[in-house]
Amino acid sequence: MIKLDNTDKIEKNVRCPQCLKIVTTSGFPGEVVKVQCPVCGSIGKVTFRKKEFIIQTEKIHKTYTGGRIQVHALRGIDLNILKGEMVALMGVSGCGKTTLLNCLSGLDEVTRGIIKIEGIVLNKMSDKEKTEYRAKKMGFIFQFYNLLPVLTAAENVELPLLISREKPKIAHEKALDALDMVGLKGWEHHKPAELSGGQRQRVTIARSLVNNPLIVFGDEPTGDLDRETSEEIMDVLSKLNKEKKQTFVLVTHDSKIAERANRVLVMDSGLIKKEYVPAHW
Repeated sequence: MIKLDNTDKIEKNVRCPQCLKIVTTSGFPGEVVKVQCPVCGSIGKVTFRKKEFIIQTEKIHKTYTGGRIQVHALRGIDLNILKGEMVALMGVSGCGKTTLLNCLSGLDEVTRGIIKIEGIVLNKMSDKEKTEYRAKKMGFIFQFYNLLPVLTAAENVELPLLISREKPKIAHEKALDALDMVGLKGWEHHKPAELSGGQRQRVTIARSLVNNPLIVFGDEPTGDLDRETSEEIMDVLSKLNKEKKQTFVLVTHDSKIAERANRVLVMDSGLIKKEYVPAHW
């Protein structure tokens, strides 16, 4: 895992996209380092970010109990995610990716361990406090769009703001800005049935970003889309990540989608078994 002292060099595992060899390199926070693959000779660069952690966990466990059966979904995960970082969670079905996502966002409770968001212990908040925090600081993108079919694109996007008691006029203006941000200006009056799959997912993204969240959680955000549309959606997320400096935590089965992240965590049996940084070769 990445070291925590800002004065020390950071060590990272980088995967060569040409031959898939894992290469270990190091650098100081804020430094850009050239990396050459010892196997195929490809040359790339890795940026070492300055460390300002927005998510930190300490030995988190999640156990589901049903009668005499216990399922250990998370088995003591230590994790640090930088502010403005895009992290992809990968692994086979049932490895704990979605459980980890749900626990980090406060949608599910950990059995034991600590989760800190902005230095605040999430699992000590009351349900009301977590709900309010999610409404103000978090956004969610899911595989299935979860749009209300009777509402227009703009009405779907402004809905969470209205629930949070934003004034209707301001909510509508923010919804239009969010739709414009994801490339849907002019589509605000269309209902979901009048939109393509990619457009519907863009509406979902706009809805997740309309409250200008610090963290966006995505559970298979491209899982129901074809390759071309998936790449378009990732273009949108990557652009927002870079321009808005928002933190993204994405669950995906798709290695090509994961390669667009700043860091990839590979899970197995409730543990993070491996992590690497995709290099820009």
